[in-house]
Amino acid sequence: MAHELAGKVAIITGGAGGIGRATAKLFVEEGAKVILADLDVERGEAEAASLGESAIFHRTDVSQEGDIEAVVDRAVSAFGGLHIMFNNAGIVGGMKPKSTRLIDADLGDFHKIMGVNVLGAMYGCQYAARQMVKQGGGGSIINTASIAGVTPGFGFQIYRASKAALINFTKSAAVDFAEYAIRVNVIVPGHIRTTISSYREPGMSQELADKLEATMEPIWFANQPLKQRGQPLDIANAALFLGSDRSSYSTGGIISVDGGITAGDPVNHIQEMIDARASVLAAQ
Repeated sequence: MAHELAGKVAIITGGAGGIGRATAKLFVEEGAKVILADLDVERGEAEAASLGESAIFHRTDVSQEGDIEAVVDRAVSAFGGLHIMFNNAGIVGGMKPKSTRLIDADLGDFHKIMGVNVLGAMYGCQYAARQMVKQGGGGSIINTASIAGVTPGFGFQIYRASKAALINFTKSAAVDFAEYAIRVNVIVPGHIRTTISSYREPGMSQELADKLEATMEPIWFANQPLKQRGQPLDIANAALFLGSDRSSYSTGGIISVDGGITAGDPVNHIQEMIDARASVLAAQ
């Protein structure tokens, strides 16, 4: 699979860490020129420098239209065009003790979360598509959603709503941009080992973080068929497929990289009922 992206230019928002960083590294290895767009200047510049001349950092607040326009212009001025837009930046919002119950939830982060997770991706799609059309059409736009946008449940109400909106928007954009041969797809990550999903809090020792992980992960895995934690590279590989010519006939699609969480309940309730029935009958 060497040089799957040779000759292509990509923008990766949220590129300074986690999924974005892993994707930037993989894209460069596959021959792409990459713009790492992020608010974390120190880490973003360090990551870009580590990738050599094929990557540059551009400070970007995706919720600001002018910043998205500027980073697209930077891709064109630095590398001559834009072929892949990975709208990966996202935020969860506050994790307050009462936030698992909607009746007690603090919804004050609504505009901030929606501004990054939904509006930011909308701006990214719009300005990337405009540039791709200028180039004659064609290209790939990839959005990062979440299992939270597919599976309703307790907690993170605004985050869930934002990712559900992003999935619907992705499909709409795919229909809208099809006449320009621009593909738009969405990746749905599950329990990926990144800073945003880390059990470690500022000032916490590694020992305590490890203890928390050992305690909490069995709870998470209870509703996940594959009993393992995903890595940023798992998402990067999906983004590579969507950004490459291998996915030339794919648009409006949802690629779940989640250990099977969105596939269904991993507990065999039918077998449980059969066993329970047999137990009752055997006792007669």
